[in-house]
Amino acid sequence: MNFITLMMICGVILLLAYRIYGRFLEKELKVDPSRTTPAVEVNDGVEYVPAKKPVLLGHHFATIAGGGPITGPIAAVVFGWLPAVIWIIVGSIFVGGVHDYTSLQASIRHKAQSIGSVIKEYMGGRGQILFLSFSIATLILIVGVFMILVANTFVAVPEAATASILFLGVAIIFGFLVNQLRMNLAVASILGVAAMLISIWIGIQFPIHLSASTWSLILLGYAYVASVMPVWLLLQPRDYLNAFLLYGLIIGAVIGILIASPAMQLPAYTGFRHETMGFLFPILFITIACGAISGFHSLVSSGTTAKQLDNEKNGKFIAYGAMLLEAFMAIITIGSVAYLTQADFAARLDALGGPIGTFAAGIGYFMSFWGIPEATAVTFAALTASAFLLTTLDSATRLMRYAVQEISENRAPKMFQNSHVATTTGLIGAAALALTGTWEQIWPLFGSANQMLGALALLAVVVWLKKTGARTFYVVIPMIFMFIVTISALGVLMYNNFMASNYFLFFSAFVLFILCVFLAIEGWRSLADDKSDRTVKM
Repeated sequence: MNFITLMMICGVILLLAYRIYGRFLEKELKVDPSRTTPAVEVNDGVEYVPAKKPVLLGHHFATIAGGGPITGPIAAVVFGWLPAVIWIIVGSIFVGGVHDYTSLQASIRHKAQSIGSVIKEYMGGRGQILFLSFSIATLILIVGVFMILVANTFVAVPEAATASILFLGVAIIFGFLVNQLRMNLAVASILGVAAMLISIWIGIQFPIHLSASTWSLILLGYAYVASVMPVWLLLQPRDYLNAFLLYGLIIGAVIGILIASPAMQLPAYTGFRHETMGFLFPILFITIACGAISGFHSLVSSGTTAKQLDNEKNGKFIAYGAMLLEAFMAIITIGSVAYLTQADFAARLDALGGPIGTFAAGIGYFMSFWGIPEATAVTFAALTASAFLLTTLDSATRLMRYAVQEISENRAPKMFQNSHVATTTGLIGAAALALTGTWEQIWPLFGSANQMLGALALLAVVVWLKKTGARTFYVVIPMIFMFIVTISALGVLMYNNFMASNYFLFFSAFVLFILCVFLAIEGWRSLADDKSDRTVKM
């Protein structure tokens, strides 16, 4: 099969889903463009800052994408490209897109509070503590695994390290020009993109060579500083500009694929069981996270995006649209390796230090068909991927700070309310993971925790919708499916790690399993309580 055919079919399905199913979700959620959003109402210039539609899309897309739609699909194609593609398309439309959009709207209707706060209102303080504990554990895993992936990418492609550092300076200057000097956004965007291209050239000329452990320590400091800075100074402008990189990467890859017309040599299906990965169910569904559904997205939607949304009507474009765009990115990722034979794929994955380098090599190969030197194209793809890994890294650290502060609210000791203390607390665990583990060890546990977080966020949305008297079937069905998948996956991980004498990962999976069971019980009790039904306004 030619990959162009697959890519075109997937693109058309995703576009139709945005128009048809997205409109259905908008109607069910009773979106009201005349209702004032928290970003407009509060507008404190630090956390609550109304953002223009393209700026917020750039932030949201850059934050949720990260390395997820690259790492997961490449790891999952060992089962064949067909199961991966089916899960990406079905999952993004009916599970992940619903999860992201409903999480955003639930937060907007509750003054841009987190999903944890929504759970507290409808399931009580115990439910909130359990959810926040699970969120913190998941975010520690996210920060740890993405720190490893960024460090490995910088070692494999040192040119990307230089360019990424320069990008940060460009973003800060861009944020100051737009937010403080009120420069026209279009003019600032042209200057910003030009500065980014110059940074790429400088990166190619002056690569920075450091060890993975050194990069991990540097990234640890970066995540700390970035997470406590005002959103307008780094987070908003960096993510907005980084989005141009990803848009350019997707467009460049699509053009290259159309010219190269690659045949798919990886098998469509290899079997239900893989010798190292395990069984297709549930492993496929936790390996491909961000391209289909990711619980991290609910934390982004309710943690930062809800505080920047200037109009409810834009929620579908920002949340549901970004999820479908990420799914298309995951399809492109599959194309970046599907033209290889199984032997070549395994060799490249090993030689280039993991999925990011493998992805960059495939995209660079496609882009070389329309005139760009392959080495330059590979560098561009690698630093684009690393830019998004950094985005997820510092955004996850900020969200981890929010969760630590929220769980300590009205509780002793009060020192955890301090931004610096809360940030440091979360980063200690992430640093331990990053400095002692590998991405292959952490990714399955991260995937399980991440997908369970998605199931719990869907549970919170179901409870909210039920209390308002709204229909819930379109959220209940994906919620039940994700609970089945992730409980099964955590059980498998507990068994595998115990048999392998990896007691740290066994204990981590066990703790996550217990937390999600107790949260499921709390949710069931809340859903079974009919006394407060239909008493809350939507």
